[in-house]
Amino acid sequence: MLTTLVAGRVYDWSHAIGRLNIDGPGFAFQCGVVAGKDCAVYVVNRGIERNSNIPFDGARVGKWTFSTEPGEEEWLLNLGGTGKGDGQFIWPTGVDLDSKENVYVTDEWLNRVTIFDKEGKLLGVWGTAGDGDGEFNRPAGIAIDQEDNLYIVDSLSHRVQKFTKDGKYLAQWGSFGTNEGQFNSPWGITVDNDGYVYVVDHKNHRLQKFTPDGEYITEYGSYGTGPAELNHPCDVAVDPDGDIYICDWANNRIQLFAPDGRFLTSLLGDAQELSRDAKVEAFSNPDAMKARRKAHSLEPEWRLVMPQGLTFDAENNRLIISDTVRYRMQIYTKVKDYADPQLTI
Repeated sequence: MLTTLVAGRVYDWSHAIGRLNIDGPGFAFQCGVVAGKDCAVYVVNRGIERNSNIPFDGARVGKWTFSTEPGEEEWLLNLGGTGKGDGQFIWPTGVDLDSKENVYVTDEWLNRVTIFDKEGKLLGVWGTAGDGDGEFNRPAGIAIDQEDNLYIVDSLSHRVQKFTKDGKYLAQWGSFGTNEGQFNSPWGITVDNDGYVYVVDHKNHRLQKFTPDGEYITEYGSYGTGPAELNHPCDVAVDPDGDIYICDWANNRIQLFAPDGRFLTSLLGDAQELSRDAKVEAFSNPDAMKARRKAHSLEPEWRLVMPQGLTFDAENNRLIISDTVRYRMQIYTKVKDYADPQLTI
């Protein structure tokens, strides 16, 4: 359904954006995403596998304007490109913005963080491979708090590390395991408006919540396919109301929880309308359109397939989801002051 009502909340599917494109106005196995000011959105593209020497081609961060009106999105520029040099990526994964809207991107393959300004100018690169303090072993998610401190998920070291925005090591927590405060290949991370840190514990199929100093508070989810259950979750967002959105990767959905841990609902994807760019591509091929019209049901086309990233755009009160395998973004608006229409018979 296009409008989901649950526990006093309303999520209204808005529109989809994008199609497959290796280099420009589209997406190529996109994962991390973050919203900036004035409808700016930064999307991490892992790229397409080409050969064993350069695992992916098309690795980059695309900067877009995601209008609130369907079909009015605009691709602006790419930050970085495929390669091992400064300002380039092999496996870019996580992205976040500091208070000046400088863009911080993790790279799992190169074990480093790359920083650009919002116009795409390279500002710096730091990070080295290893398991010591301040070193990385496949860094994944990144989150920046209100004081411009960085929290980075060090996935194969099963920990979270905290840095200044210049790369100075501050602290860490976590180890391999299944107990409270332990991780098994953690992935996504975010910080809420109160400074609490949420870490997606990928192979333990849960989300853990911590204080800014790494003190365990609680967890959400358990392994499975039912309500409130997760299967290899990979990202998380928290909106200004404290509602929590978990990217439930292998279950092809987004799981929603209230601040107190109550399960709310699942978003499965509702793209009953093709994106603007997908329409142009589809309508230019009459044979493809004929074949599409013969489909018994188009519902599979609406749904999310292995989504790998999401962010809550507080400026426009909307959830933006990386619908990765479909090479598109799906957007839901969290509607305030919703009222059902009064119908007369």
